[in-house]
Amino acid sequence: MARFDSNSDEEPPSGKKLSRLVSSPPINFPNVNSKIRNRPVNFRQAAGTQPAMAATASDPMPVRMIASEARRKVVRLRTTARTSPATVEFRRRYFPDVTEREWRDWRWQSRNRFRSLAHFERVLELSADERDALTRGGTMLPTGVTPYYMSLLDPTNPNQALRRTVIPSTSEFLRFPGEADDPLGEDGHSPVPGLVHRFPVRVLLLALDFCSTYCRYCTRSRVVGHGEISPNNRLEAIFQYLEQATQVRDVLISGGDPLALGEDKLDWILGRLRAIPHIEFIRIGTKMPAVLPQRITKELTQVLRRHHPLWMSLHYLHPDECTPESRQACERLADAGIPLGSQTVLLKGVNDEVEIMKSLMHKLLTMRVRPYYLYQCDPISGSAHFRTTVRKGLEIIEGLRGHTTGYGVPTYVIDAPGGGGKIPLQPDYLVGRDGDDLVLRNFEGKQFRYPDPEPDLIPADPQC
Repeated sequence: MARFDSNSDEEPPSGKKLSRLVSSPPINFPNVNSKIRNRPVNFRQAAGTQPAMAATASDPMPVRMIASEARRKVVRLRTTARTSPATVEFRRRYFPDVTEREWRDWRWQSRNRFRSLAHFERVLELSADERDALTRGGTMLPTGVTPYYMSLLDPTNPNQALRRTVIPSTSEFLRFPGEADDPLGEDGHSPVPGLVHRFPVRVLLLALDFCSTYCRYCTRSRVVGHGEISPNNRLEAIFQYLEQATQVRDVLISGGDPLALGEDKLDWILGRLRAIPHIEFIRIGTKMPAVLPQRITKELTQVLRRHHPLWMSLHYLHPDECTPESRQACERLADAGIPLGSQTVLLKGVNDEVEIMKSLMHKLLTMRVRPYYLYQCDPISGSAHFRTTVRKGLEIIEGLRGHTTGYGVPTYVIDAPGGGGKIPLQPDYLVGRDGDDLVLRNFEGKQFRYPDPEPDLIPADPQC
C-alpha cells in the first residue's frame, strides 16, 4: 500500500479536507455506539487546538480517538486509490526494496527503464517473435519502457494491447509500398535543425529526441532516441529564426517528449518563446501522463503556470492507460489552468473496436481531458502491422457519434503524406439532393430532409 512521505509532493489531507470527506456518508467505526458514530467530528478539537471531550459512561470513546481513526481510514482510502492493483503487485514482485519516494520519482523511473532483452526477460514471458526482434535489433527505434508502464503490461500475453505498442516485433523489419522513414516530409520543411515550418502561422519545435517510453509506431522513429536532436546546440538558432518569422503565431513543442526536460530547461524554452511578441499560442505534446505520470509534479506545474496561455496535447491509446496515477497527473495539469486535449493513434489490434475507443474517450473526459484527434497511423517504415483501413476509422467515428456525448467524439484525420497536413474524415451523412432539399442520414440510419434551395432559385420577396 502506498504511504504519505514527508519528502513527497503529495500532501496528506488537512483537517478541513478530512471533515468534508467523512461528512457523507459517515464512516462506521467498530465498537462505537450510534450516538458517537453519527456525531460530526470537530478535527480542530481532535487535533488538540481545543480541549478534547472526555469519555463518559454513555460516550465511551473520546472524540480524539474517533478523529484519529477517521484520519487513518481516509488516508488509507486515498492512498490505495492512487495506484492500481497491477502496479502494486508488480512493485512487490520486482522492486520490493524500492521506497515509495523512489518509485514516485520520475528521474528514478527514467534511470531504471527496461531497455534490453535481459531486462524484459526478467518480467515478461517473451514470445519467440519478441525475443527475435530484441535479439536482432537494428530497427530505427530504440526500446525503452518505464517501470511504471511495464507494470501495466500483461506478463504472459504478447498480444495484449499495451504490450504490442512498446515491445518490438519482427514485423518492424518489413517494408511495404507507400511506407517511408519520413512520411510527412518534415525534413523537407525544416529551415533550421529541430524546427518544422510547414504551415504559414504554425511551427513544430523538436526540443529533444528522448522519450521515457518509446512507441513502436512513432512517426519520428528516424530521429527519436538516436541523439540527433540535442536541446543545447539547436535551440538558439531556432529562437533566432522565430524572431525573424513574424508571421508565426503558434508553436507546438514536441520531440521526443519535452516534459523529459528538467524544470529549468523547460522554463527557459517557454520564457524565450514568450519573449517573442508575435507568438501567441504555445502547445506542448506529451505522453508523460500515460507512461510516466510521476513526472507531473507540483514543481513542474508551477513552471507551466508562469507561461500562460498554454495548451497541452496528451497521447493516450487505450483505456488501460487511464490509471489512478494518470488521473492524478491530468488533474494536476488541469488545476494549473492548462486545457488538455487527447491525441490517439488508431492501431490494429490495440484500439480498433468501437467499445474500446468509447471506453477510452469516456475515461479521458472524467480525467478532464477533451478527446481531440484520432489519427490514422502514419505509413512509417515497418508499421503495416499497426495500420487499419480508413474504413475502420470511419466505422469507429460512426459508432461514437450519437452513441455518446459529443465531447467524446474526436476528429478523425489523416496526416497527408508528403506534408499535406491533417485532412479530416467523417462518415457520409449527406445522402444527396432531391430538388431543393438535402437528404441527410442520422446516426440511426434514418433519413431527413433539410430545405436548401440554390441561391439563384430563392425569390427576392418570399411573399411573391
